[in-house]
Amino acid sequence: MDRTAWIVVILCVIGLLTWTWWTGKHQPPRPVPPALSPTPLPLATASASAAPLTPPSPTAAATATPAAEATPAFAEKAEILRNDDVELRLTNRGGGIREATLLNQIGQGDQRVIVNSKDQLPIGAMIEQPNAPKLDEFALSREADGSVKCERNADNVIVRKKFFFPPSKEKKDNFLAEMDVDLVNGGAQPYTNPGYFVALGSAAPIHPKDYSYYTRLVWCLDGKAKGVDVNWFGGGSGFFGIGQRAPQPFYQQDLANADWAAVSDQFFTTLIAPLTAKANGVWGRRFDISPEQKMYGLTGALRMSGFQLPPGQTYSARFEIWAGPKLYHRLAQLDHNEAEIMDFGIFKIVSQFLLNFLNWLHGFLGSYGASILALTAIIKIVLWPLQNKANLSMRRMSLLNPKIQELREKYKDDPTRMNQEVMKLYKDYGINPVGGCLPMMIQIPIFFGLFKMLGQAVELRNAQFLWVHDLSQPDTVAYLPVLGWPINIIPLCMAASQIWLMAMTPKTGDATQRRVMMFTPLIFLFICYNFAAALALYYTTQNLFSIVQFYYNKRQPMPTLEKRVPAGKRK
Repeated sequence: MDRTAWIVVILCVIGLLTWTWWTGKHQPPRPVPPALSPTPLPLATASASAAPLTPPSPTAAATATPAAEATPAFAEKAEILRNDDVELRLTNRGGGIREATLLNQIGQGDQRVIVNSKDQLPIGAMIEQPNAPKLDEFALSREADGSVKCERNADNVIVRKKFFFPPSKEKKDNFLAEMDVDLVNGGAQPYTNPGYFVALGSAAPIHPKDYSYYTRLVWCLDGKAKGVDVNWFGGGSGFFGIGQRAPQPFYQQDLANADWAAVSDQFFTTLIAPLTAKANGVWGRRFDISPEQKMYGLTGALRMSGFQLPPGQTYSARFEIWAGPKLYHRLAQLDHNEAEIMDFGIFKIVSQFLLNFLNWLHGFLGSYGASILALTAIIKIVLWPLQNKANLSMRRMSLLNPKIQELREKYKDDPTRMNQEVMKLYKDYGINPVGGCLPMMIQIPIFFGLFKMLGQAVELRNAQFLWVHDLSQPDTVAYLPVLGWPINIIPLCMAASQIWLMAMTPKTGDATQRRVMMFTPLIFLFICYNFAAALALYYTTQNLFSIVQFYYNKRQPMPTLEKRVPAGKRK
């Protein structure tokens, strides 16, 4: 493959990387209706003829405080549900989960990871309008079976909630809890509720280097996940002015039979799946964590259909709540396509296979760094025969390069004739000009599959390898004085190995093309410098294996150029 083809292929890869980053940062505009209709009535209102609430305007929503509501008039009380993996702290403010502490996941400062913020809506709180939430007081009590009951009685409407971990015979996962809701009409008049929201809690990045486009409001329709990330709320100038839009105070969307809704960051999620009915809407709002570092969180809610309740009757609903890490192999065992919360993109199958294979290797090697090295080696061994053919094609192209340069010089004023003569030359010597591209084309889905997989593999969090303390983060060892730029060793090794590899590649193309190619490692270094150490480790290891293969190929006899004899002239 000549240098022109290399330039085209590499620019395509760079374009795809840039497009992936840009689409993650700038979601396309989506409709934001003024309010989800119909506006829900208060859960404590028993009269069927009560007037609906007036929805808040976008301006009011934009100026609302990030907290769930103002300081309540009652003292907060809490009950704890706990197993080996998660501790749920239930609050009497709205009768929901104030915090979910992940007992085996360490965040910053050796503190355990906490899902949801105490300043946001409790997970599972049933609210009338999330733009202006009002959290009523519930009475908490622990039942004999270990569950926690939340109860509220107002205006002859009794709301009972029961939070529990499923019993052993029904247990699917430690991170999965259930919320059962019973609403009893104890009055003499029918109770009508045209719809209510169930709070999803909040999600926020743990590290400043976490990718913001993974902090998302997500929902699942027909087995496919869709969503918006925190960057959507900030608006954007678009691409050269195309798609320009103003900042949005909140997001809300009517849906048709959503299987679940969730708020998610790069590695953790709170996901609620209704079991007795489908959700028909979602709502979300961004809140500030550190505007200087451009860190934002996201709070959300799913909307359930309304119902009518005659006197003395009970409305029941059940919800499954996953509050924990995005462990693909465990989410995939659940019943409602919960594994779609992993945003693997168009190379989903590749990402799923590589993640499962990486975990399988880790079971043998005990180190995720070593597992990445082994995974890279296996990929290179599988592609070894194809790469051998590609290297042979490049060596033959390098032998043909002087003849090509002569044609370019001869027909420099006639590009059409020059291209015709070059293609004729390829045909005469039986050389396919794109013969070296096949291994690269195969590696593109592998690269992007690994990029999406390694970017969300919670298994890599706090995984150590050599000097790397966390494979899910850049391997920063120091900062440049004054400038404060991070020094990341593996991306620098990646760039050096790429320069080494390019120096070994047979020289084709003219001097201008070769000078352009010299900048390719710098471009990749700029793009990948702050990537997770796991991805930089994979790419560096792949370059080193390619260097070994080039050395092996160079020891083989140099191919010869022989013109092909036309079939009609053979004797």
